[in-house]
Amino acid sequence: MRAKTFLVLVMALVLAGCGGRPTEELLGSAVVTASIDQISGNHAIFVATTRKRAGSLNKVFDGERSATLSYARVNVTVPKAHQTGQIERKSRGASDDPSKYFMASEVVGLDSAQKFQATINKDLAARGGRALVFVHGYNTGFDDAVYRLTQIVHDSGYPGTPVLFSWASGASTTSYVYDKESAAAARDQLEATLKLLAQSGARRIDIVAHSMGTWVTMEALRQLAIEGDRDLNGKLGDVVLASPDIDVDVFKSQMSRYGKPDKPFIVLLSDDDRALRISGLLAGSQPRVGDYQNAAKDLSTYGVTVVDLSSAKASDSFNHTKFADNPELVKLLGKRLREDDGYASDRDVTDRINMINQQIKAGLL
Repeated sequence: MRAKTFLVLVMALVLAGCGGRPTEELLGSAVVTASIDQISGNHAIFVATTRKRAGSLNKVFDGERSATLSYARVNVTVPKAHQTGQIERKSRGASDDPSKYFMASEVVGLDSAQKFQATINKDLAARGGRALVFVHGYNTGFDDAVYRLTQIVHDSGYPGTPVLFSWASGASTTSYVYDKESAAAARDQLEATLKLLAQSGARRIDIVAHSMGTWVTMEALRQLAIEGDRDLNGKLGDVVLASPDIDVDVFKSQMSRYGKPDKPFIVLLSDDDRALRISGLLAGSQPRVGDYQNAAKDLSTYGVTVVDLSSAKASDSFNHTKFADNPELVKLLGKRLREDDGYASDRDVTDRINMINQQIKAGLL
């Protein structure tokens, strides 16, 4: 009986996962020239990663772990044909056509934390000093992570500097345990990355984390709180936890140690998240924060704001990436992140969240 249950879970994992597709090269070779009017956007994505450099220059970073952080800047173009909420990826064997697909046009390695900081400072100065840190989830290749952040930034209209923290996911549906351990190994490096940004020219640092990446994020924030710098010297802005793959009791422990946030901690959950349902089964039927039905009532005392996306439409079959692939939701996320300094009051945030929930229930999102 146990063997049968284990087999069912393995098969479910083969079908689930955050990336859901084989890792491909980030940089291609057969590039088709596109005119400026065929390109919708050109984005510079800054990268801090615990992945090892790949043997292939086109792949850039693979799924193996590195004990030290590596830094880079990736330039990505978005095609004019792009549909909000989607990531147009070329199929294997197709030409790298920027007029049809998301394309990484250049990767520049930054060989030290000092060089990373100096380079990002120039971008921060040009964009008003705001940084958005994205932490991806389980089963996510480096290419997937780069393109997902590009899509979020492009579709949300985020005006600041995008920073990808990419931990060493195995990018395989059967690598859940490996990814869990990789996430644990990466928490100190995420903490170091957040400190580096706080010491840079950034005046505000927002964080958007997804799935297993929310656990890495909460661990890093917990460690900062223990050290007495939980708000990054006043620079921490919104923390958005999308589909958190965190045991509910673990999350409560993390929040208890962190304390009631000064700025919004927004939890996006959905009780039809099939990927988290599988994760919960693997964890002994323990509920995950991302599909916890009592979250709004049970977690409010910890100072978090809960947004229930259960009724919102999704484009992935596992309802696990609604925050990014639902066109209206990603626009609303951008509207929240574009709020200028003078952070909205708790009441303003609550009213805005209630409005979103009403729109979801009315079937508008």
